[in-house]
Amino acid sequence: MKNQFLLFTLLITACFSQVTAQEAVNEDLNTIIRKHGLDQSKALEIAGWMTDVYGPRLTGSPMLDKATSWAEKELKDWGMKNVHLESWGPFGRGWEMSNFEMHANAPGYWPVIAYPKAWSPSVKGTGEVVYMDASTEEDLAKFKGKLKGKFILLDTIREVKEIWEPNAKRHDAESLLGLANAPVPTPRPRRNYNLNARSFRTALWKMMENEQPLAILDRSYKGDHGTVFVSGARTAEGRSRDKDKAVVPQFTVAVEHYNRILRNLQRGVEVKLTVDLAATYTNPDEMEHNIIAEIPGTDLKDEVVMFGAHFDSWHTATGATDNGAGSTVMMEAARILLETIKESGVKPRRTLRLALWTGEEQGLLGSRGYAKDHFAEFAPGTYTPQSLKPEQEKISAYYNLDNGTGKVRGIYLQGNEAVAPIFRAWLQPFKDLDANTVSLGNTGGTDHLTFDAVGIPGFQFIQEPMAYFARTHHSNMDNFDHLSGDDLAQAATIIASFVMHTAMRDEMLPRKAHELAKPTASGGK
Repeated sequence: MKNQFLLFTLLITACFSQVTAQEAVNEDLNTIIRKHGLDQSKALEIAGWMTDVYGPRLTGSPMLDKATSWAEKELKDWGMKNVHLESWGPFGRGWEMSNFEMHANAPGYWPVIAYPKAWSPSVKGTGEVVYMDASTEEDLAKFKGKLKGKFILLDTIREVKEIWEPNAKRHDAESLLGLANAPVPTPRPRRNYNLNARSFRTALWKMMENEQPLAILDRSYKGDHGTVFVSGARTAEGRSRDKDKAVVPQFTVAVEHYNRILRNLQRGVEVKLTVDLAATYTNPDEMEHNIIAEIPGTDLKDEVVMFGAHFDSWHTATGATDNGAGSTVMMEAARILLETIKESGVKPRRTLRLALWTGEEQGLLGSRGYAKDHFAEFAPGTYTPQSLKPEQEKISAYYNLDNGTGKVRGIYLQGNEAVAPIFRAWLQPFKDLDANTVSLGNTGGTDHLTFDAVGIPGFQFIQEPMAYFARTHHSNMDNFDHLSGDDLAQAATIIASFVMHTAMRDEMLPRKAHELAKPTASGGK
């Protein structure tokens, strides 16, 4: 028994030594990466241009085109190679507003805090406010013929509570332990949609389009104290960005102002509002573009390490934490890598490819367009891969950042258990920067999912939550002022190290099992 135990110990030691040797960290490179990333950070400088000057960056808008030209020039000036745009689409029409104001006229004058929903058309006028208290199609009939030229409220009053706890949070030992102990993820069950509710919503929006009210107002499900969360306009069928689609003007109102209007209506007090929105539909060819740039590899140059973030944003602020932060970090990581290569003389074995995606806010459209061109054939009308292209085999990994301004605390494995010892080794030198958590868990909602879906190791980093979902995500508060320069520098430094170490391995990163969907007679899943 003693000899068996000794043999077992030797085997474990040998395996550990092999992994340790294989994943030995290049401390000399990390020292240089730290110098350029932490001591000589340019992150806030990049972010300032991206947000204060070139924000917001709504997909399809002229400002996104200007931001794209700026990013291209920056990357070329730094020394990135093969800097180019890759088109995808059709996306649909773009949208840009040039003027907006809303105020109350009765029972008295007061400015209304509100924002147009993207793709709302120009509108100007004064009208009465009507509350549509309807939850069934039968209820809708009561309002037929009574809505033209009116402001329509669809939401109930939402209670506003005082803030007794800070919005911003950081991970603590307990939350990180929960992430570290997360089990292997299981497939999510299909959602059970309420068909009756869907039928009512369709009937409601068809009625709105037929009745032609002056505007529709909502107050969003969250947001208070002047924070307004806004996205895109709705339609009964199709999408508001579809070419030649008729859209009813729609606005999201700060909850305190929305509540005031509705309370007065409930008192029997007439409320009148005035609106003036000047908006233009843009992007007549309906095509959009991703930004691609590279640092060429050497002996394994045909293999690629990708890193990126989505460059587009919503329109009520400047897209700072969503996702100027992620794009800033990835551009800064590229700059750090260029400086590290120049100083050390060590060139990456694999090609390093930066990607800044557009159309993420409308459904990962830019990265999915890229995957369609490079990695897989998709079933018609879906993003379900049916077959893989040769280029898919050449991507070692894709690293993504898209959860706000918070620093990196570790990385989600997206269920890929085999990379755990590799990533632990690469995080070990950054324990002093509070980044040492490896989680088997999935995280969703952003572009690494595109890569995971086609069998490429795709990863999102664990970030400090800050006040991302509570205050800045898709809101009018998503401005430069809510960025943390120290956190952005820390994230860029760690990601630059991950990218370089992935490029220098003898082997590409291990992949988890991946099965293609079986095509049906109709070509779908």
